[in-house]
Amino acid sequence: MSAAVPVTVGDRLVGAGQPLYVIAGPCVLEDPDEMLATAGQLAAVCDRLGLGFCFKSSFTKDNRTSSGSYRGPGLQEGLRLLERIGGAVGAPVLTDIHHPAEADAVAQVAEILQIPAFLCRQTSLLEAAGRTGKVVNIKKGQFLAAGDMAHAAAKVRSAGGERVLMTERGSFFGYRDLVVDFRSTGIMRQAGFPVVFDATHSVQSPGSTGTTTGGTPAMIPLLARCGVAAGADAVFLEVHPEPARALSDAGSQLPLDTFAILVAQLARFRELHNEVGG
Repeated sequence: MSAAVPVTVGDRLVGAGQPLYVIAGPCVLEDPDEMLATAGQLAAVCDRLGLGFCFKSSFTKDNRTSSGSYRGPGLQEGLRLLERIGGAVGAPVLTDIHHPAEADAVAQVAEILQIPAFLCRQTSLLEAAGRTGKVVNIKKGQFLAAGDMAHAAAKVRSAGGERVLMTERGSFFGYRDLVVDFRSTGIMRQAGFPVVFDATHSVQSPGSTGTTTGGTPAMIPLLARCGVAAGADAVFLEVHPEPARALSDAGSQLPLDTFAILVAQLARFRELHNEVGG
């Protein structure tokens, strides 16, 4: 299996032979004080474990089941909050972009610009992200073969973006179900880029509650361990103090009070993977 060339994120390397990298935070920005407190707790856990950490949250969510669903505070207010959080906890931040026009403004605050799964084939969006020179995390579409992610990465690189991450987040299987084919990690690593495993979106059942996306959050630890064992260089976890009252993805976020135990387990899985040279 090909080893991904490490990518620099802040002061850390993500990729072959490196410790596990952790991308975590609530699905979408909510109460500012709670977001700041959550980021601080996540950062403290990763610091104690010696792991790199990036805070993630969205300023706007476009992929909503219902038009009445909460979408976030918006670009300007959201970026101000993300900048505040990143400065307070001393960690890089990641957030989604949905339109090429957002790329430059987001790049002033975020170290990682994320391309949502449904937009992973949008050439103009990928090129705009690449032109910023920031790390670009491309989420694999639920409809896309793992090998085709190389084309998405090539679009970013054609615009000058050298630092690319690829994220597995499950594939459609029938109606409303997502499944993970862990071969995808190896296939995407063959393209030469670090791979992130999204253990929370992978447990989703889109639209299953009628107006929102449901899921099976009890499966998050199992899938996370499988993803890291399969060779993922980083793990992506949506984490909320109380998932049941989260304003987005309440059915698939990890409770904050379980984060430390799970990440400690995943760090050990990563160490074993590096030892055996997977």
